[in-house]
Amino acid sequence: MSKIRKLQMKKSNPNLVTLIDELLKAAAEKKAPVWRYVAEKLSTPRRMQVVVNVSKIERYAKQGEFVLVPGKVLGGGKITKSVKVAALNFSETARQKVLEAGGECLNIKELMSLNPEGSNVRILV
Repeated sequence: MSKIRKLQMKKSNPNLVTLIDELLKAAAEKKAPVWRYVAEKLSTPRRMQVVVNVSKIERYAKQGEFVLVPGKVLGGGKITKSVKVAALNFSETARQKVLEAGGECLNIKELMSLNPEGSNVRILV
């Protein structure tokens, strides 16, 4: 049994378990290692999950690109770039700031359907 599967068995959120399964399936079918990496990050214990402020997105993202956060996006700081942000969760202030900047908030499943190969995706951890 793989490391990701062992960690996944400890999860109690059925939606998260399903998402990890879909990510692993997409990684195998499309030969896209980005989805396997995201599945690995999502299967970690909650105390180790990724939390990113919008100021970090502002710092590292380029105008109009896809940004993937395998965790939660918080509203600390400000953002002026129009980027498409995909994450597991968004705080209300983070969602509002991204939308006000002309960006878009997506969940990870939506990003997988828009970009199945995982190309041109910047992952922030």
